[in-house]
Amino acid sequence: MNLISTSLMSGLATAVRIGSGFILNKIFAVYIGPAGLALTGQFGNFVSMVLGFSNGGISSGIVKYVAEYRDEPEKRTAILSTALVITLCSSFILSVLILIFHRQLALSLLKSEEYASIFLLFALTLTVFSLNSSLISVLNGFKEVRKFIAVNIATSLASLLITVLLVVFFGLYGALLTVVLSQTLVFFVTLFFVVRSDWFRPDSFTRGLDRESLTRLSRFSAMALVSALTVPLSQMLVRNYLVDHLSLEAAGLWQGVWRISEMYLMIVTTPLSIYYLPRLSEIKDRLELRREIFAGYRLILPVVAILATAIFFSRHMIIRILFTREFTLMSELFLFQLVGDFFKIASWLIAYLMVAQAMTRMFMITEIVFAASFVLLSMGFVSRYGLVGITYAFAVNYLAYLLLMLYIFRNLFMVSREA
Repeated sequence: MNLISTSLMSGLATAVRIGSGFILNKIFAVYIGPAGLALTGQFGNFVSMVLGFSNGGISSGIVKYVAEYRDEPEKRTAILSTALVITLCSSFILSVLILIFHRQLALSLLKSEEYASIFLLFALTLTVFSLNSSLISVLNGFKEVRKFIAVNIATSLASLLITVLLVVFFGLYGALLTVVLSQTLVFFVTLFFVVRSDWFRPDSFTRGLDRESLTRLSRFSAMALVSALTVPLSQMLVRNYLVDHLSLEAAGLWQGVWRISEMYLMIVTTPLSIYYLPRLSEIKDRLELRREIFAGYRLILPVVAILATAIFFSRHMIIRILFTREFTLMSELFLFQLVGDFFKIASWLIAYLMVAQAMTRMFMITEIVFAASFVLLSMGFVSRYGLVGITYAFAVNYLAYLLLMLYIFRNLFMVSREA
């Protein structure tokens, strides 16, 4: 199965996710407005950060080694059993911490202890969240594309149904609550597909901790934990800066254009996540790696360019359809946000290679440096140009990241081969 066929198969899941996202945007815009959208974005970043730590940051490692040991049951079982132990231990520790500090978290992140109960519920369901993430990685590693896509569709539909009900009746509190409940329900869908897989055996997960597997997974853990911390944290810091120096509504406008980027980029990021990491993990030959990367560029970048151009010229219509009049000023944020999206996807195609090839130190350094530079650039550009400055920062940051990725790729996978 290649990138094109994977893209076609994932098309339905992507369409469902985008359609659900359109509806959810409208619901959020009508019932909670820009300020509410900013707070849901803040909570969503916190959840993403915690989830990255709650399974020890081993999701990418699970994908790589399940794909690599697909035909070696003993090694595969050691990986799966070790992954389960890591997930249970990590999620338990974080659950306890959130239970202890739930009031402080609500006040710090959502500006009110009124939402403390949301953090309590999140703590109680965190283990289920983490197990769901690990099982999805197992499906991805086995290249169970149809099941992987089915889980994605179930996630989208569950989120849509729960969100509509909770936001309409409970407003912002319901919007925050849906983040917790939807993922919890989807776990049972994921478990259903895993249990019905040909490769599934209960003892594949129950052999305890294997030292060698722990060492292998820990290399990916370091990369994933850095990414899980830096990306959401940088967004949270930027959003807080917007709230403190502009307004909560301004932060909501940025969150709105960010959500549009997330939705249309699903068209390319979904097949990349399903196909690219397992594929790059199993390739051993440098020449074949180069061909795979170039094939990705030829297929993916024209699609991103066309989509971004279409969205820019239809931005006013998009705002009218997906949002409300309160979001009208968001139109000023599109141009450089979309330019940054193009640079982002171009750089990710190579960044996936660093993860797949376990280039731990290089990945960690680049993640930390460019997360920090995004925060600093945002502060500088926003202070000089106002809200639109955050999109300047986004575009400049990803341009620099892309140039570095190209330099790394050329030196490690082009020059060394030619020499």
